[in-house]
Amino acid sequence: MTCTAALRHIVLCELNSDITPAKHAELVCEFSLLKDSVPGVLQFEWGPNVSPEGLDDGYTDCFTLTFAGVAARDVYLSHPAHLAFVELLKPWLARVLVFDYFPQEVPG
Repeated sequence: MTCTAALRHIVLCELNSDITPAKHAELVCEFSLLKDSVPGVLQFEWGPNVSPEGLDDGYTDCFTLTFAGVAARDVYLSHPAHLAFVELLKPWLARVLVFDYFPQEVPG
């Protein structure tokens, strides 16, 4: 397997059950704006859980950011825009799981 330079940053969120659709949409929008605020964020994706398997462990939303590499991810983690978003999200967040990885090519 070979390692690519891009780094994926997966954020799984379980949002509070009392969140309104308007607040949910606001949080998704604010999260997406980080792509334009923080250098080194190459891509942002979001989606709600739609799996029928029942293995989501309560996580409702998945956010995926692609960074140019480890250094760009590290800038993001301490960037004022990211820290401000975290404070905006906290009151609505029941749980979060973060997982970073380098996509691997499987020899075929």
